Amino acid sequence: MSISHSQSIGSLFVKATACSIFTATLLSSGGALAERASVAENPTIDGSLTAYEPLNKPEGKLTITGSDTMAMLTDQLAFEFTRMYGYPAVTVFVEHPGSNFAMREFLVGFSKQRRGDKARSEGHESAAYADILASSRAMTPEERGHFKSRYGHDVMEIPIALDGVGIYVHAANPIPQLTLQQVDAIFSSSRKQGLPSDIKNWGEAGVEGWSSQEIHLYGRDSKSGTREFFIQTALGGGTLKSELHEQPGSAMEILSIARDPQAIGYAGIGYQGSFVKVVPIAAEAESQAVLPTADTVTNNQYPLSRKLYLYVNHEPGKKFENPVLREFLRYVNSRQGQEIVSKAQFYPVTKTQLAQNLVLIQDKSATAALLEPTK
Repeated sequence: MSISHSQSIGSLFVKATACSIFTATLLSSGGALAERASVAENPTIDGSLTAYEPLNKPEGKLTITGSDTMAMLTDQLAFEFTRMYGYPAVTVFVEHPGSNFAMREFLVGFSKQRRGDKARSEGHESAAYADILASSRAMTPEERGHFKSRYGHDVMEIPIALDGVGIYVHAANPIPQLTLQQVDAIFSSSRKQGLPSDIKNWGEAGVEGWSSQEIHLYGRDSKSGTREFFIQTALGGGTLKSELHEQPGSAMEILSIARDPQAIGYAGIGYQGSFVKVVPIAAEAESQAVLPTADTVTNNQYPLSRKLYLYVNHEPGKKFENPVLREFLRYVNSRQGQEIVSKAQFYPVTKTQLAQNLVLIQDKSATAALLEPTK
């Protein structure tokens, strides 16, 4: 997506997409340094999914904040939704400070932006509340409790895509596979997955002839929801090693790995490319190692599978004060919305999940339905 094309919708959307445009430029440097998901497949979208039917010209503004991993997805959803209704009748602003950082702001009802950037802001760099939190991890029970205590109702949680956190190495690294225990021993100083000693060089990780090659660790900073998911799922809640090189975004992390033959890091599946590769992971030593694919992520066979979420401060069954918010949520959970999920190199949620989401947006009866297992 070019800047000039975005300008036809309006200057606010140009600001919203600036981060992703920079990311795309970064990833395309150096001869397709890490093209977006050249290996990951685009799943075919179920043609029986409900198509979105535009309503009669809703007007208003919408602010989305959150995940860096979901940046291209939320940008494209905002772009297509705005184009459908026309700027400036509908204005959607998107920012990507990271899931953890945005989660803290969402829970206290505060975020900071320049005048005019937020959908509902007053004054220069004033407090404003984001309508939607995009998160690459689920809210914790403590966060849910804090939200309910503050607002008097449960947070609205809407899974909109499936993803897998890939373990990335330089393309020249011959490592055939890793177990979760090995990943833990490579990245964590506490080794809660059970291996008795650290893995510090590539020979100890199983790469023949690389015993003198020290492992260089890369990962995300504390603003990242992917980092929190990785700590809880891959490290069993353990502690990351202090020598890990923290990066402010997934694109920067992948770029660093592409430049360092001894590197290893973690990021969403959308960053596979010519100069990096994803390592097959086994849940246990006796298990089959698998790559993150549409099938292995959807059926949770891949050990680092996850859902990507939208969170909204709205009580199910009540009328949306902002009609643009309701229509955007309907759009995301339609066939058109899931097509964008696929194009952004994530995997669509199941038809059952979409049906549950749509009921949740409209009706309190979805609360019970959401307790049923997703097929």
